[in-house]
Amino acid sequence: MNQPLDLDRLADAAESGESTRTVVVALATNAVVAAAKTVAAVLSGSASMLAEAAHSWADTGNEVFLLIADKRSSRPADARHPLGHGREAYVWALLAAVGLFVTGASVSVWHGISTLLHGESNQGDYRVAYIVLAIAFVMEVFSLVQAMRQLRGEARLYHRDLLEHAMATSDPTTRAVFAEDGTAVIGLVIAFAGVGLHQLTGDAMWDAFGSILVGVLLAVTAVLLIDRNRRFLIGEPGSGELNDAVVARIRQLPDVAGVRFVRLVFVGPKRLFLVASVDLVGDQVESHVAHTLRRLERELETNPEIVDAVLTIAEPDEEDELGGNPGGVQ
Repeated sequence: MNQPLDLDRLADAAESGESTRTVVVALATNAVVAAAKTVAAVLSGSASMLAEAAHSWADTGNEVFLLIADKRSSRPADARHPLGHGREAYVWALLAAVGLFVTGASVSVWHGISTLLHGESNQGDYRVAYIVLAIAFVMEVFSLVQAMRQLRGEARLYHRDLLEHAMATSDPTTRAVFAEDGTAVIGLVIAFAGVGLHQLTGDAMWDAFGSILVGVLLAVTAVLLIDRNRRFLIGEPGSGELNDAVVARIRQLPDVAGVRFVRLVFVGPKRLFLVASVDLVGDQVESHVAHTLRRLERELETNPEIVDAVLTIAEPDEEDELGGNPGGVQ
């Protein structure tokens, strides 16, 4: 049985700055790889290599969007944005995913179909293509390992496996880097096969199929990323385990006798808005109740993951959604 989530350790992970490092590594990698693939595509005349070049340029542009997302979403709350600017991360990450679909997937599929229709069979220097593919593979794996290292550490804190956490995490930048780098590694294998079969058979059909497959792979990845960002933009609730951890934290507060219900909604990467209904110890007068609730809210907000907490007094006949004893110590 898993131990309850540790909110303090989750907060430490949220403040580590690891996401920015992951995006910077991916940006540097993709920029170098994109330039090398473009040269190789021109020299080899390979449709698969051209698709891979389009893929890498799309990824490079996307990393810029992700850096903007990371920077702008970390701005502090102000009078107009009392919950902070966290959700802006999902806007820029959504734009990056759309860019991956339009620039990467569309160009790759279009060029592959064009090669099939027109029967292009340009015989270029395949050695350059193989060398660039090998170098690109090593660099992409290096970037992927950085994203996996971050996700694996976070996944252990949330009691998830790597892929589950990659899809569930509220951090869109790390998810995007992991998905794009994973797609890039698979795409390189497809491109290698397409170039190799083109060279062996002299038929550009294989190269064209490689280009189309890379495009389809990019399209599927982009749609998954778009959907995840859409969900967080409209308000993704906290997981059941996260909910339980917050309930446990509230029950530990002084003056709290019980918790009737809790609502958690993500308002940014690793940032939560909390609403809870509680029972207080004793029978305080109304003026004291208000001060007690505000003090408890401020104490909850000392955790960096909770950007705002709103506590209310439970009504006597309010249903206890957490399965405890109404009005009793839980």
